[in-house]
Amino acid sequence: MRRLRVSFVADSDAWGGAEVWLAHHLRRAAEHGVEASLVCAEPVADRFRSVVAKHRLAVVPVARHATQAPATAAALRAQAPDVVHVNLVDPASNAASMAAAQATATTTATLHLLGDTGDGARRASLAGLYGDLAVLLTTAEEAAEQVRTQLAEPRGGVVATRNGVDVPSQPQGPAGHAVPRVGVHARLTRQKGLDVLIEAVPKVLAAGVPIEVRIGGAGREEAALRSAAAGLPVRFTGFVSEPRRFLRDLDAFCHPSRSDALPLSLLEAMAEGLPCVTSDVGDVRRRVGGATLVVPPEDPDAVAAALVSLLRDPAMRASLGAAARDCAERHLDADDMVATTYGLLRQAAREVRPLAS
Repeated sequence: MRRLRVSFVADSDAWGGAEVWLAHHLRRAAEHGVEASLVCAEPVADRFRSVVAKHRLAVVPVARHATQAPATAAALRAQAPDVVHVNLVDPASNAASMAAAQATATTTATLHLLGDTGDGARRASLAGLYGDLAVLLTTAEEAAEQVRTQLAEPRGGVVATRNGVDVPSQPQGPAGHAVPRVGVHARLTRQKGLDVLIEAVPKVLAAGVPIEVRIGGAGREEAALRSAAAGLPVRFTGFVSEPRRFLRDLDAFCHPSRSDALPLSLLEAMAEGLPCVTSDVGDVRRRVGGATLVVPPEDPDAVAAALVSLLRDPAMRASLGAAARDCAERHLDADDMVATTYGLLRQAAREVRPLAS
């Protein structure tokens, strides 16, 4: 059987969960009979070089929020794919890349986050792009509902799929520090709610519970977060290139997002057997609520209360860590996620569209 030629588009200006999702698919492409190529925005290109062959990687300028993406269009024509798959950070910001893809071949996409869909002519134009997709994948039911109600149902529908991560055969589990160490790694942006975690730390200390916090990541809010954490037992460790190394130094994980689908960094922590506190966003409660402590978003009191309960009770930490690991083994393996994606892309490829002239 001839390999399916898939060109992925990563029109991103920073590395995050959407890019990790894509790396899982690129790394496993050959075992699914897929010849994968990548058209990648320059800011994230270097981190993809280890998972896609040099001759199948085209680096282009960022086109997010632009009206056209001529470099992306030219790179896609050169790759001559059967299917183009666009990695959508949010509903609207990658519209130029979607248009370039649809001018090239049958196009599918994955939508990772909710977001603004505009209004008037802008929304109508965006709805046209979504309606022309062969299929849309999304990692959150809320995002699927937003597309259906505010934009347009793609020809092949919207399919809610699970996020997945590499599940190690031997989880590292809690580190066992005398003073419990709670951590998170994420982009240092308001969306990720790291200021909420920092605001919770004095409340935990006031309850008489010792705590250390490690925050990994980089982003535009770093200076403000460092200022908010001044004088607290909070340390910033910089961009996390090796999540397992970061996670093995923790006793618990706390992901306090204001909005998200099903955060991959949370799933990585669960796969390591760490007890986790997470905000009630996206598909978190539905997918992993029984194996984590779920708190309302933007609620430092709730985050503090959950951490106090967890850090005071070693048996609770052990039980929740075991539940997290079991959930990861049964439901969160990236192998299953990738198989689902490539199965859907093969179906989409049956809708043959000639390359643009």
